[in-house]
Amino acid sequence: MLAVFVASSSGRLSAQAARSGAVSRGRYCLSSVAKNDKATNPLSRRRTQEESKFNSPSAPDAVEKVRDELPVTFADISRANVAIRNGVVRTVCEKSVFLSEIVGANIWLKPEFRQFTGSFKERGARNAILSLLRTHGPDFKKRGVIAASAGNHALALAYHGRELGVPVTVVMPTIAPLAKVDKCRKFNAKIIIYGAHIGEAKEHAESIMLTEGNVYINGYDDPPIVAGAGTMGIEIIEDVPCVDAVVVPVGGAGLIAGVSCAIKTLKPECKVYGVEPEFCASFTAALKAGKPVPTETTPTLADGLAVPIVGAHAFLVARHYVDECVTTTEKEISLAVLRLLENEKMVVEGGGASGLAALLPGGKLDRPELKGKNIVVPLCGGNIDTTVLGRVLDRGLAADERLVNFVATVSDRPGGIARLTALLAEQGASIKDIYHERAWLHSSVDQVQVKCVVELQGREHAARLKKALLDNKYPLMW
Repeated sequence: MLAVFVASSSGRLSAQAARSGAVSRGRYCLSSVAKNDKATNPLSRRRTQEESKFNSPSAPDAVEKVRDELPVTFADISRANVAIRNGVVRTVCEKSVFLSEIVGANIWLKPEFRQFTGSFKERGARNAILSLLRTHGPDFKKRGVIAASAGNHALALAYHGRELGVPVTVVMPTIAPLAKVDKCRKFNAKIIIYGAHIGEAKEHAESIMLTEGNVYINGYDDPPIVAGAGTMGIEIIEDVPCVDAVVVPVGGAGLIAGVSCAIKTLKPECKVYGVEPEFCASFTAALKAGKPVPTETTPTLADGLAVPIVGAHAFLVARHYVDECVTTTEKEISLAVLRLLENEKMVVEGGGASGLAALLPGGKLDRPELKGKNIVVPLCGGNIDTTVLGRVLDRGLAADERLVNFVATVSDRPGGIARLTALLAEQGASIKDIYHERAWLHSSVDQVQVKCVVELQGREHAARLKKALLDNKYPLMW
């Protein structure tokens, strides 16, 4: 358990007191990170510049003062931790033997998809509603809250609004999955379908707020939301006190802001990395600009992270604590979802698996300095449609070269295709789909192109099959 936190005269929690408390060591902890910070990235350099200004004997107090002036502090996260503990699932970090072998480090998974509505969003949603009830009193239940969301935030707010007796209105864009819309209705939320995307839905929600008096809750930027998400950081330190690095998915930056604040307060030497999809790198763009800026987005498997502009409050906190933010590809995300399903029997959505995606071989965090370290990866959500899951898994199998497609040119005479399929069987390839085409082949009239999709065992098997086809004089488009 963590040491007892000491409140200062201002009512804020002393970060120094929190850090000085003894923390019990986990019996599975194997190593600790080196305490030197090379400061080779913009985040580290900026934080060094900020804190280097305080080089007097009172420097620690000056640094703490700067942190206390941020929109969200460790004191806010600690209060949220107490407030929500009886209303959300206290997920436990689990070590993955299989993923540890793949990554070359000690990988701990925090399964936030096991929350009742399937994502970490419950932490912030419950804390935000409780904060409003404390501020406005019981009469607030007559006003209610409103939000714009296409998924996880809507579900979390609808569920905890019902549990706490607060009316919830959710504006969802037309692209919102029907399964999530139906679940929100089951939680007695008022659902309004409006807009082609989340931006239009948010504008409509804000117009309703002005006319009906609801309180708008931003799903990734309101300080109580960030503080609620940060409670995950406290639990990580409790479960894995020897943690060397935490790898957090980044969308609107609310989660990484809260988690990094908690982690850096309790264990300053622990590294905090952010991971966002390359198709929507809004946090990276904000770091370059020095402020949140609109970012061009492309549809991504990590749809929950596709936020075109990060939250202003979240950005102020995150840029102070986060060591580095990297991007991950669609291929890596699909592989991460596949690895979790196959090795851990966990169904995780693309955004929730992005942290692991960056750690897999070939990812941006596949680095020598992280090998052998204790790394915690929050799995932020598991709300993925069945049809989308099927497509993601197929992409993962293709990225793993366990699902391969190629076009071979064969004789159009009897037995031509039979000889090809016999060779495939001889090489241990299972045919998933096969189609032959005559019209678009402009060579010999007695030849035909055959497109094959085959299931294989991996890259080495694919290389053997390709060699066998070429050795047998089959013209290939691989």
